[in-house]
Amino acid sequence: MTGSPGAPRFTAVDVHAHHLGPGLPALPSGAPRLVLEDGGGRIVRGDGGSRAVPPALWHLPTRLAEMDRVGLSHQVISPVPEIMEQAWTDDPAYARAVNDAIATACRAADGRLIGLGCLPRSDPATELARCLDLGLRGVEIGTRMDGHDLDAAQPSVVWTICEEAAACVLVHPVDRGRGVLHRSGPQLEIGLGMPVDAAAAAFALVFGGVLERHPGLRVALTHGCGAFPWVYPRLRMAADDGVPDRWDALVRRMFVDTLVLDPEQVPLLAHRFGADRLLLGTDSPFLPEQLDEAARIADALPDPWRRAVAVHNALAFLGLPPDPHRGDDPFHTPDPRRSPCRTSKTPSGAG
Repeated sequence: MTGSPGAPRFTAVDVHAHHLGPGLPALPSGAPRLVLEDGGGRIVRGDGGSRAVPPALWHLPTRLAEMDRVGLSHQVISPVPEIMEQAWTDDPAYARAVNDAIATACRAADGRLIGLGCLPRSDPATELARCLDLGLRGVEIGTRMDGHDLDAAQPSVVWTICEEAAACVLVHPVDRGRGVLHRSGPQLEIGLGMPVDAAAAAFALVFGGVLERHPGLRVALTHGCGAFPWVYPRLRMAADDGVPDRWDALVRRMFVDTLVLDPEQVPLLAHRFGADRLLLGTDSPFLPEQLDEAARIADALPDPWRRAVAVHNALAFLGLPPDPHRGDDPFHTPDPRRSPCRTSKTPSGAG
């Protein structure tokens, strides 16, 4: 892909972006689907609930224009988290429709979009093989799968089939942090529940044995791996096995995105996981400010890291060959098309 004639040059890759196309089946379960009306779009559920979503979620020209504005050459698009969760427990036709829509968007984007799919619990191996046949690079899963932690028996099949197929896995918090804390409310759930949920998932991968059992697995955690970079020393101390280097090595197996809402926190990610494990992430199109923040974060990186974080680490995570082009660094010289960076805000519709 990276060296084919006419393929767009890799200069900056956003690995954390979501896509949802219209046409998902209306199932007896009331599974969420996209409804377009009056020039806008809503995710509608069978229980009557709905929420408005940005046009870039389904409208390809809008997405590509936003990427151009901030200097992103490529985005990795994955299912909306609530869609991915539903796909795991619902009719396999639902996951197939979600994955078909993502593959269609990738084909229509002339190589600028790279897709990740989702899996149904009933037959994940068949759908993973189909995803790869469609040109997708792997799958997105939740930090919990149907209520099961990632080191439990039920999700173990996902790790096995993805390792065998050399498919990458993107781990995303589920239910926007609900149910993780003893208090509820959007501010606490998104602001604290999601980081705790992501940290618990990383705990399962490292201390629950997933990464040891699957040495060939390529896995990335979104939202900067949540609270894990900060609490890891306490978790390592509590493990008390006398071999801390064992845990450090496993932690440095994980990729993480830079979606931490503050460039000052990025050096800790590099310290904890290694600069070769950092990936640009924006949660596009749910956090529009983060498209500009990605450029700000890249600007703050030391020169030796910038190209790795912008391109090379993403290609390694996706299982793509190294980019043969050095490429220009779109973040090193300010681009007049970029709007000024704003104070980051987290809207209630965050992905």
